[in-house]
Amino acid sequence: MPKGSFSENAGRGASLDYHVPVMLQQAIEGLNIQKNGTYVDCTFGGGGHSKEILMHLDKEGKLFAFDQDEDAKKNLPDDSRLVFIPHNFRHLQRFLRLHKSGQVDGILADLGVSSHQFDEASRGFSTRFDGKLDMRMDRRQTVSAYDIVNTYSEEKLHKIFEQYGEVTNAKSLAKKIVGIRSTVSMQTVAGFKSALQDMVKGNPNKYFAQVFQALRIEVNDELGALRELMMQVPESLKKGGRIVVITFHSLEDRIVKHFFRSGTMEEEKEDENPFATGVHENKLKIITRKPVLPTETELKRNPRSRSAKLRIAEKL
Repeated sequence: MPKGSFSENAGRGASLDYHVPVMLQQAIEGLNIQKNGTYVDCTFGGGGHSKEILMHLDKEGKLFAFDQDEDAKKNLPDDSRLVFIPHNFRHLQRFLRLHKSGQVDGILADLGVSSHQFDEASRGFSTRFDGKLDMRMDRRQTVSAYDIVNTYSEEKLHKIFEQYGEVTNAKSLAKKIVGIRSTVSMQTVAGFKSALQDMVKGNPNKYFAQVFQALRIEVNDELGALRELMMQVPESLKKGGRIVVITFHSLEDRIVKHFFRSGTMEEEKEDENPFATGVHENKLKIITRKPVLPTETELKRNPRSRSAKLRIAEKL
């Protein structure tokens, strides 16, 4: 689930090395930017999307940029129109109120992990480098991937490996971890992989990538944060305002697709509640009936974009 494309001249505080944003032009076009409007970039990262938004705003425009990773601050441009909020986007409305902002004209959320996080060995996100088994996007939080591996029940580990990583032998992997964790150290990436080498099915790189993805989603409560964000979108947008979301995982895409379609997180089936009389009013109109996918050119330039899907909705 990688993060956020850059125009060719990636200056003004945005770092091309930090992250190559995905589907940049499609995202900007999807926002339908009003030059004096107010916008939110939920995942600032390397600043690529924010930089492009700012280029479309005049001096009256404003951009709120969220990022819970303190490393993202290094990429901030010197631009008074941008207000940086060093917190998770699940707190969207709270901080818009704090900054005395009413409804906004557009919200962009690129849900991938930044290239910087994958490439920084000390963060523990990547299977390619050794380091602590960490994976915290917000290093102020206390629970790391190691804590999950070391304390979760076999049943809970089985569930996250199966649902978040689609690991083929999720049940036996969970059983193995619980069986050896009191005698084998799995505090580091190398230690974790070595201890579980005999559990690998198929390509080792792909297998551990799926395992690490599951742990990362759990560590950062990524799906919970997305659900909370979605529920705040209708009240945060002005009439005609746009929400653009780029997902990298089928579960994320399912959440966004469902919310855009129904305006709620509830997934009730009609036959399960025959006495229900209330009808939920969906305040969103879907702009993209099918998700927008990366072009062949982008896939060649940035292979990490291969699982990306972009969806757009508009406030009625």
